Amino acid sequence: MPKLFSAPEAIVDEIIRDVGKRLVVGLPLGLGKANHIVNALYARAAADPSITLTLFSALTLEKPRPSGLLESRFGIPVVERLFGGYPELAYVAPLRAGRLPPNVEVLEFFFLAGRWLHVPFAQQNYISANYTHAASYLLERGLNVVLQLVARRVIDGETRYSLSCNTDITLDILRARHEGRAAFRLVGQVNSELPFMPGPGDLPAQEFSAVLDSGETDFPLFAPPAEPVSDTKYAIGLHAAGMVRDGGTLQIGIGQVADALAQGLIVRHRNNAQFAQVMARLAPAAPPRETGTFDKGLYGVSEMVFQAFLGLIEAGILKRAVNGVILHGAFFLGPKAFYRSLREMTPEEIARICMAPVSFTNELYGEEEAKRRARVDARFVNNAMMATLLGAAVSDGLESGQVISGVGGQYNFVAQAFALAGARSLLALEATRFAGRKVQSNIRWSYGHETIPRHLRDVFVTEYGVADLRGKSDGDVVAAMLAIADSRFQDELARQAKDAGKLAKSFEIPAAHRENFPERIAAALKPAREAGLLPTFPFGSDFTEVEQRLIPALQVLQAAKRTPARLPGLLWEGLTRTPDAADEECLARLHLDRPKSLAEWFYRALVSAALARSRVP
Repeated sequence: MPKLFSAPEAIVDEIIRDVGKRLVVGLPLGLGKANHIVNALYARAAADPSITLTLFSALTLEKPRPSGLLESRFGIPVVERLFGGYPELAYVAPLRAGRLPPNVEVLEFFFLAGRWLHVPFAQQNYISANYTHAASYLLERGLNVVLQLVARRVIDGETRYSLSCNTDITLDILRARHEGRAAFRLVGQVNSELPFMPGPGDLPAQEFSAVLDSGETDFPLFAPPAEPVSDTKYAIGLHAAGMVRDGGTLQIGIGQVADALAQGLIVRHRNNAQFAQVMARLAPAAPPRETGTFDKGLYGVSEMVFQAFLGLIEAGILKRAVNGVILHGAFFLGPKAFYRSLREMTPEEIARICMAPVSFTNELYGEEEAKRRARVDARFVNNAMMATLLGAAVSDGLESGQVISGVGGQYNFVAQAFALAGARSLLALEATRFAGRKVQSNIRWSYGHETIPRHLRDVFVTEYGVADLRGKSDGDVVAAMLAIADSRFQDELARQAKDAGKLAKSFEIPAAHRENFPERIAAALKPAREAGLLPTFPFGSDFTEVEQRLIPALQVLQAAKRTPARLPGLLWEGLTRTPDAADEECLARLHLDRPKSLAEWFYRALVSAALARSRVP
């Protein structure tokens, strides 16, 4: 049985007595880090140079840090409300500053997107790895401690601990320990907000050597709020929804595209005629392949579980059971409502969601025949930052070598798409992005870094449509990618392909794809937006109603700042209009109801005009 502790410093004493001063510590990806124990261990190593501490982790979570007047006035109250009680990880600030003690090393194989781009120390200590390979890298480094956040339950006098949000790598290395291939101490920290998840991550107490269980170290879970779903993301999600086959299997990556896809599937199932109408407006020349309702339903198998999956369950779409389970996952992260929904499920409901090792969700190896029978007509939907005209995907880093996020499980799911009968990999990307004030195409002729090489090209989806590339010649691939590129960049991209001899000199982009502009997408989605079929927050929001009204206004203002010539008109509009009561409430939220300086008067006018422009009729 584990030793129980109420103070993190005492449990650190126990770890050092038990293991020694050479500590190779595994921290779960994302939510499942035992923050108080991690911080106490870091403090001990920082104070004692004779200790050697290696922290091996991924997706270190940090509270947002708003900057700028409007961003701070909007964001700081949100951060305090949603993250106020979350204990920051002590190694983060010195890692950012490049001031870790010389006896402490922090290694990560996946970053929170973009947050460590300009931190040389983190970039130098990044390990490029498939999610499924991380466990073996841990073991090769001599892992001797795992610190994990857990849920606790007592049943008939027996205490059990659930790995809950992070069965991913922990279950794989526990299997190695059971097989005699590893020797490490599993140390838990109990958290009262963490849902107790049944399945293979429901462990007897004797699996743990020590457990920190105290009200003094309980804390609110990290709960990032859902982001608003833009027109661009909805268009991508709707196109992808037209590729999902009833009776099939679904994996989705995180983000706005995931929410948009899930909502697109719900509209297709519950409002089938309206789904057909919006798709006819969105892609008149390329109707979706799959348009029916989900009578058989889908089975979910996804490394990450999040709020949208619960929406699919509630809508009666995710219902095809495999051995009683409708959703297998390896880790989860989401807003407060998501955690609450899991905690409040009945035993019968929660039993249909099974948290499993990442080797189960992301690979076919092991129980391969059973997995093949279960994963029929699979659609693996993930995000890319850029793509080349020849079908390579750029998802994790830049050609400079700098890492934005990490490979994670993307390669795993692409490989499964080629290994499973009827399966497809869908890589979603926005056709353009802003680089400062300049719009750039995310579809390039070439790029100096690739995450998924062109020989594994399958399906790309942008807001302008679907490019099915599997098995096609280079010339046909280039033509298909041009059809989903933004029309502002099509001619130059075509010229580059022709100059390289990869596209016939006589090729002309079809007229049906010559209107790939953001304005067309907005117009195509407007009726569905106004009808409430495509809400800004399809699965709820932790933002208040006032904050939800402010968000699109601040987005209008942000877009205007990219084109400074628009700002005078916006300013004049704000100075000459009288805000109504609802607008005044929004202005008060930003402390602009009673301006005290010329700058505040200008900001008040700009926000007032942006509120008017962003208002939904």
